[in-house]
Amino acid sequence: MHALLKLLTAALFTCLSLAAYGEKLRIVTEPWAPYVYEDQGAMYGLDYETTVIVFQRLGIEVQWQFLPWKRCLVMLDQGSADGALDIFHSQERDAQLLYPSEPLSDVDFVLFYANERPHPAQHLGDLRGLTVGTSPGYLYGAEFSDSALFNREPAPSHEANFGKLLLGRIDLLITDRRVGQHLIKTLGLEGKVSQAPLVVSRQPQFLAVRRGAGMDLLVQRFAAELKRFKQEPGYVALSARYGGIPGIAAAERTVEQQESSAP
Repeated sequence: MHALLKLLTAALFTCLSLAAYGEKLRIVTEPWAPYVYEDQGAMYGLDYETTVIVFQRLGIEVQWQFLPWKRCLVMLDQGSADGALDIFHSQERDAQLLYPSEPLSDVDFVLFYANERPHPAQHLGDLRGLTVGTSPGYLYGAEFSDSALFNREPAPSHEANFGKLLLGRIDLLITDRRVGQHLIKTLGLEGKVSQAPLVVSRQPQFLAVRRGAGMDLLVQRFAAELKRFKQEPGYVALSARYGGIPGIAAAERTVEQQESSAP
């Protein structure tokens, strides 16, 4: 009981300190449907709306900002952002960021190829000599990123990668399964692009915050409330609205990171 009281008291002081200075928790993220995206000035998405609900229950106000992903990372490094939505865990970031024990969602990084030039890869060895389109700032796993078997070529957006794929400028592209299927549908590429069998990596994504006074207790409260919400009918309905597992909401629009804004 003493430990619980200490936890609640410290977390309360964290919330009160933000309110006392008229501050909001500054969260940055990149639009990435169906997890988080913007449409006509409004924000939507499974992970975004889940996070909003959890923070509302915790009594914490949030200031959101959409930026290219590499710019989000720079803002975290500079201390001009308090946290990031839908970030992967990495040991390099442990000294800077705190991660809740409960992830928001899971990402499956898979490969897509043009049907006119099929490369239905089942293993990384099947990519020997090929060029794979990537996105700056993403963590695909060491086995993929460090491999010398194939070439990696970044593009300013996932849409650009699909365009390069159709033009034959790359052999495959890598992205999240849900995001890729969404773009195939919204770009009208059904029958032109297919998903390869290989799952390159599977990674949970989190709402992570910079280390600071009371933040460790904040992420504990966030994880507990997130886990509780995931067991409620409201989360089931929210997940279903965005296509369930692993579907896609047809009306969503993806805006991806731009290399021109990278540091």
